[in-house]
Amino acid sequence: MENTLFQRIEDTIRSLDAHAISDERKRSLKPLVDYIQSKKRVDQAIRLNFICTHNSRRSHLAQVWAQAMAHQFGVHRVNCYSGGTETTALFPMAAKTLAKQGFDVRALTSDANPIYSIKFADNAHPVMGFSKTYDDAFNPASDFAAVMTCSQADAGCPFIPGAEARIPITYEDPKLFDDSPRQAEKYAERSLEIATEMLYVFLSVGR
Repeated sequence: MENTLFQRIEDTIRSLDAHAISDERKRSLKPLVDYIQSKKRVDQAIRLNFICTHNSRRSHLAQVWAQAMAHQFGVHRVNCYSGGTETTALFPMAAKTLAKQGFDVRALTSDANPIYSIKFADNAHPVMGFSKTYDDAFNPASDFAAVMTCSQADAGCPFIPGAEARIPITYEDPKLFDDSPRQAEKYAERSLEIATEMLYVFLSVGR
């Protein structure tokens, strides 16, 4: 079916429990729900730019899961982006984590900042994953929500040019567990946390 996610992604989503999100966290997510609803109400494009310091882990996970959830719940005209305050590279473990959770992840280039195709459904355009600054030409210049996924970027960027809304939804950095025996576990945990919250957001938009 046209709107069907890959089966493994659907299986991952079925394992999530949006009811487990705390009331405090729901209050943090509400501005994002409100922003999407306000755009949907007047049939305007919904542009979400997920911003972190290095655009290497959390911002990519949030971008990909938000795009997949919008597709899953039929919230149209959603375009998700990501960026950083500096450019590094999409960290390989973040890409591997998404692949394990059902996405079709393919490296299109092999340079220091590779470009990945991250596909979630047969008939949907893939997310193009690579590290870039939040104001890169690939990202929207205006009429978007800046979703700050790390406290460092939130504190370091008091103003995001062109953003209609600035929404802090921060996550603990899985980088803390790089080169440790718990690396894969912690990346999976963070990805699923983000997926659960994007599930909640797009379920709430439809209500």
